[in-house]
Amino acid sequence: MPFTPDSQLDLLFSAELIPVEVTKQLPSELHMRPLASTDYHRAHLAVLSVLTVVTDPGEEAWRAQFDALRSAPRTYYPIVIVDKPSDRIVAVGTVFVERKFLRGLGCVGHIEDIAVDKSQQGKKLGLRVIQALTAISENSGCYKTILNCSDSNIPFYEKCGFQKKENEMAKYAPTERAQTPRL
Repeated sequence: MPFTPDSQLDLLFSAELIPVEVTKQLPSELHMRPLASTDYHRAHLAVLSVLTVVTDPGEEAWRAQFDALRSAPRTYYPIVIVDKPSDRIVAVGTVFVERKFLRGLGCVGHIEDIAVDKSQQGKKLGLRVIQALTAISENSGCYKTILNCSDSNIPFYEKCGFQKKENEMAKYAPTERAQTPRL
């Protein structure tokens, strides 16, 4: 499949929000951009499966989720790195902006779902995704950018400029109720 330029895609947000300083550091055969409405067909879910079990909801439900993210402007910023020769996604990540009542009605950026295709690991793509998402967060006015990670990933995120702070707690819903709502 030939590479599809941004001008021919329905992007979730403006590609201008991704810093040129970050995209310039990618190899010439790779391209960073916002998630597009047709990325279901570019292996978006396959890359996410590096993180955890990913159930394929089907294209219609995937697109409904894309549209749900779009319905909250200036909130969700999922980005992808595309391999130009194959037009397939090889890395992903998202930052979402939480608006708060504290810190003078401040905002916090939450980085989530950083994943790099196994065939592309070791090429600093995760670092580039983190750099882009952090810049989007900071340029959106967030007073801090946070993320959760496993202990084994702490050294990587420290190299990205993050510092270990406080603790994470989680309470998972019972499995019989933890199904994704039908859209």
